Amino acid sequence: MNNSAERLVRYGLLAAAVLLAAAGLARREHVEVMEKAVTICLECIGIG
Repeated sequence: MNNSAERLVRYGLLAAAVLLAAAGLARREHVEVMEKAVTICLECIGIG
């Protein structure tokens, strides 16, 4: 690929990643992941 095509692909993937991360934050998926991680951690040490 030439330089401009590589740049287009690179920025296109970056834009897609930023949009998907923003969508996950808007849906508060990070909170659900953290809750599941805490539950698994507590089960591992025998508290939960």
